[in-house]
This record gives sequence, structure tokens and C-alpha cells, in this order.
Amino acid sequence: MTDPKLITINKPVIKGDGVEIESFSATALDNVFKANMARLTGGISPAGFISLYFTWATHLALSPGKQVSLIEKMYRKAFKLSLSSPSLMQAKSPTCIEPLPQDKRFCGSSWQQWPYNYIYQNFLFSQQWWHNATTDIDGLSKADERSVSFIARQVLDRFSPSNIPFLNPEVMQKTIDQGGENLVKGFKNYLEDVDQHLSGSSPVGASHYVPGDSVAVTPGNVVFRNHLIELIQYTPTTDKVYSEPVLFVPAWIMKYYILDLSPHNSMVKYLVDNGHTVFMISWLNPTTQDRDLDMESYREKGVMAAIDVISQLFPQQKIHATGYCLGGTLLSIAAATMAREGDKRLASMTHFAAQVDFSEAGELMIFTNESEVSYLEKMMWDQGVLDGAQMAGAFQILHSNDLIWSRMVHHYLLGEAESMNDLMAWNTDLTRMPYKMHSQYLRKLFLNNELASGQYLVKDKPIAIRDIHIPIFSVGTEQDHVAPWRSVYKLHLQSDSEAVTFVLTSGGHNAGIVSEPGHKHRHYRISTESDRDCYTDPDSWLVNNAPSEGSWWPEWQSWLANYSSELIDTKPIEKSLCPAPGSYVHQK
Repeated sequence: MTDPKLITINKPVIKGDGVEIESFSATALDNVFKANMARLTGGISPAGFISLYFTWATHLALSPGKQVSLIEKMYRKAFKLSLSSPSLMQAKSPTCIEPLPQDKRFCGSSWQQWPYNYIYQNFLFSQQWWHNATTDIDGLSKADERSVSFIARQVLDRFSPSNIPFLNPEVMQKTIDQGGENLVKGFKNYLEDVDQHLSGSSPVGASHYVPGDSVAVTPGNVVFRNHLIELIQYTPTTDKVYSEPVLFVPAWIMKYYILDLSPHNSMVKYLVDNGHTVFMISWLNPTTQDRDLDMESYREKGVMAAIDVISQLFPQQKIHATGYCLGGTLLSIAAATMAREGDKRLASMTHFAAQVDFSEAGELMIFTNESEVSYLEKMMWDQGVLDGAQMAGAFQILHSNDLIWSRMVHHYLLGEAESMNDLMAWNTDLTRMPYKMHSQYLRKLFLNNELASGQYLVKDKPIAIRDIHIPIFSVGTEQDHVAPWRSVYKLHLQSDSEAVTFVLTSGGHNAGIVSEPGHKHRHYRISTESDRDCYTDPDSWLVNNAPSEGSWWPEWQSWLANYSSELIDTKPIEKSLCPAPGSYVHQK
């Protein structure tokens, strides 16, 4: 963010026998005030919230027809529930309203017994009514509609009967059966969480998943290091390898080793074992001193530095570049810049849950309007970074039922111990974001959508995704709230690649990518469109492509092999600064 013009206010100060004028910055005072306020509100702008409320209330007040419709719906729902009350008292009675497919709060058999069936169905009717009250209001923009509907849903979820002990039959029954022991265990779990939060220690069980010990154990060496990255080259396991190496550009919003978890679900190991030479960028975990690292720093000192090193190690060989999430967006910026400059070192580009068009970036857009971004910038300006815990809070809100309330019920009310696996432990290994880079990312990409509109500047000149003509493989995930798959799919509109292969896989932003062969209950859809094919909209694409059972990894590996040249003899790693996983991954 370009620092705003300072507004100077003069005030008289008496010094000795005269009056002098002392100046101070009103903008700096605003920054300090909002930075401290942001810590209290978790980075949520009160001004944005209040403005949104009045926008919705005003438009609703000016829509008498909508008001009449809501009143009619309220009485109709109440009448329907009252008529069904006698039948609800009977065993195996039909329900008046069913929860949404993803809502698992009321699935237990005890919820189907009186009076709990009446309580939860009354709640679902209220939830449905509030959805009607916050949507389809004349004059209310779609963005405001999404935001106010989301906020209403969060408030309602907070007061769901499943979260209230004496309204939750499962909690009540367990409390009776155990004489309250579950609540005692839950309180102990709560105290452990508070202690972990205050001390900054890892959650219980996460200590069993240490990079280089039980995760991120694929053998390799750090072959390059600068202030921003360590570049890891993994040790070949086959006698022959494909000529073109594979470079991973993970997001710096997370540690790289989601792509190299345990040996059985490590994508890195899978590729190495199938004859690919693999390189991985491991990002610095920035501190306050790194506040001025910007998007250009990440492009030059990150992606381009890695490509330069690989080109020195494998001269005359092109590179299969792969970007995950924010890393995919950065890779697209780098690839478009390379195309503009005539740099032909990339053989292909792969995206994992990555966006280049942010016009429909899903529920995350709720936190990226002008009011929110400006407010968040003040907190980052003061801290120098956006802390990982602050960032994690926003993502948890997007999945509040699963990540907040369901956990609260099981962990605190039912007193159950929390299980931990490698993916969950990785998710607690938080990173930070530099102030300047994150501000540019939010403004240039989310708010202004400059990359999709051809207005994103690199070296003072705009770049365009359509300049990328190399083959593209793009993966979207069905339940992704961070990079919704329909937004990821828009790469078809932006690129001018000779062929775009798109995969839609089951799972979410992380679990859909960590989908190794043999993983149960996985499926995917896949198709390839050439530059001669007419555009297919995402909903039609979904209908036209039937799901296949299993992992999409073999499809991608075959695609990489198809766009690779001959197999060559394996050669040992020529240089090493230290063994993988290096030192940056351990930074806290």
C-alpha cells in the first residue's frame, strides 16, 4: 500500500516567552488508534459492519413487498411447525424441514426424539427465514447480500441448540451417564487450550509431527538459499528420470510440507518415485523486520531465483512449474512476465486450487472490501506482519460449524480428546505475512482484480495471463471456501494456452490436494480443452464430465510425462547447503 498523504495539524505550544507551532500527523494517529482497535476486534472493521447493517436495513425498509413476504413466511413456518407438533411427539415421526446436506449437527438418533426434534426444526426454520430476510432484496448488491447473509448465519450458528448443553440431547445423555465427568474433562481441555494459546506452544499431539522427523522426510538437499527462500532438490530414486525437472511454488501463507507429509501421502515422494526430478521452494517465515517485502520481492527472490538456479543445474532443460494456492497466483504472474520478456524456460504450468481472477473469490471476499482491507492494513502496519493466528481465525470463521462449534461441543461439552493427524498438525504450524506484500495482494488482486483485467504491473508495465501459451493443468476442489472451484475454472477464460486440462476433485482446499492413490472415498472429474474448442461454462462442464473413483495424482503424473521429453540417466545432487527439509521450515 502506498502510504497515504500525511495530514498535518498545527497546535500552539507555549515555550518560554513565545508561542511556537508543533506539528503532528493526523494520519499516524488514526493508524495507531485503528491498529490497537483491530487487535480487539480480531481485524474485523466495526465501521464496515455497521455500514453493512444500515445498508441492508435501509434497503429492506424501502421494500414493503419484501416485508410482507417475510411476515407471511414467518406465520406459515410457525403454523406448519405447530401442526406437526403432535406427530413430532411420536417415535419415528417425519420431519418438517431437513438440514442441508453438509449440516451434520442434528444427525444423531437422539435429536429425533421429543422435544429435541421440535427444538432443532424450529431452529432450522429460523435459519431459513433469516436467509430469506438477507437475500433477494431489491437494490442490495450481491456482495453486500453475501456479507450480511454470512453474518446472520454466523450469529445463528452461535446460538444453535447443538451448542447449548441443556438443549443438546447428546450432551445431556452423556452428562447423566457419566455423572458430569465429561464436563470436568471438557473444562480440562479448555484450560489446556488456554495455556497453549497463551504460551504459543503446539496443540496436544502436534509435537509428534515434526518436519524432518515424521513429516517432510523425503530425502534431499537445500541447494540454494537467499533471504526469502531455501530451494530443496530431492534425491532421485529411479535409474532414469524425465529430462524436465518439476518446481513446486507453495503458498507462503503455509509451510511447504503439505506437499511432503508422511511417506504414504507425500506428493513429492510420489513424483520422485515415478522418475521426476523435484525441486521445492521453502519460504522464509517473515518477522517484523521483513515488513517491506512486497509482491515483486516474492517474484524475483522467490520464483525467478529458483528458476535461475534450476536452469544452472539443468542447462537447456525446460521446467514444469507448479503453484499451490497463493503460490499458483504468483507463478502465473511470473509466467506472464516471462512470456512478455520472451523467456521460454517453462515447459508447463500447473495450478493447485489457485486463482487468477478474483471477481468471484467466494466467502473470503467478505473480509476484503475497502473498509476491511484498510482496517487490516493498520494492524499490519503496526505489527509489520499479519500473524498466523490472526489469519487462521478468518479461515475458521468460514468453516465455523466444523472448526469452531463442532469442536467446542466435542472437546468441551462431551469431554472428548482431540485426535491429531499429519494434515491437522501441519495446519497448526502457522506462518506470517509481510505487511507490504499482503497489502498489495489484497488491493491489487482481491479488491481491484488487476491480474485478470490486464492492469497488474511488473517493472512498470502490465502483464497478461493470455500471454501464457504453455500447456496448463489446473486443479479445483469441490468444497473449497478459499479458492472456489468455479473461480479457479476461470483460468479457461484468462489463458491462451494450447491446452488446458482441468480437474475437479473431492475434498477441500487442503484435503482435496492431499489425495494420494489408495485414499478412500476420493473421486475426481477431468477434461482437456484446446485453444480451438468453444468455452464451456463451469456448470455445464460439471454435468458433462462424470466422476471417476480414486486419486487424480496418476492423471497429473501421466500429463507431466506426456509433456516431457526423453528419459535421461539419473545424476547425483551436485551441491548441498544442508539436508532437507532445511532451516526455514522450522522457523516459528
